[in-house]
Amino acid sequence: MVNKEADIFRAGRELFYSKGFKDTSVSDITKLAGVGVGTFYNYYSSKEKIFLDIYIKENDKIKKFITESLNLNDDPVKLIKEFMAQSINAMNTNLILKEWYNRDVFSELEQYYQEDDRKNDYFLHGLCIELFKKWKAEGLIRDDISDELILGLFNSLMYLDTHKEEIKISHFPQMIQLLVEFIMKGLTDCQK
Repeated sequence: MVNKEADIFRAGRELFYSKGFKDTSVSDITKLAGVGVGTFYNYYSSKEKIFLDIYIKENDKIKKFITESLNLNDDPVKLIKEFMAQSINAMNTNLILKEWYNRDVFSELEQYYQEDDRKNDYFLHGLCIELFKKWKAEGLIRDDISDELILGLFNSLMYLDTHKEEIKISHFPQMIQLLVEFIMKGLTDCQK
């Protein structure tokens, strides 16, 4: 039995990956999937909706790959900097993830990730919670800063992320990478 929804999803992913969001149409997707336009709308209400589904799956896949590629026993600053470098590289080389910087798309993506039950999906949140507890127990990061405040520091990056347009998108990836480095160096300065 043919799974039309899966065919549409695969075609959308292939086209968004090779052509980007702007240059992909619903007609392109349905043609590649071998279904009619009406069939597309049985599963997705718009090009934006299928893109959101594809983006979320692609983002999850890349986060998992990056996390598995890291040595979680590395120095905290080195580990988080490497995570950020790989994340930024993925966003700059993967046309699906690169759409995070597309003004026509990112407001819907940001809205998805800002919903309360998805805040933990933010790129560093899940990885950091357990690592910070471990590092604190090992004396690798400051113990005079509460776990809640440490997470607040990283959550503030999410706030900046949602204002990347005002900050200037062209500087944004480097700025976030530097801020993460500065935060981590401050957290690992256990002499304070």
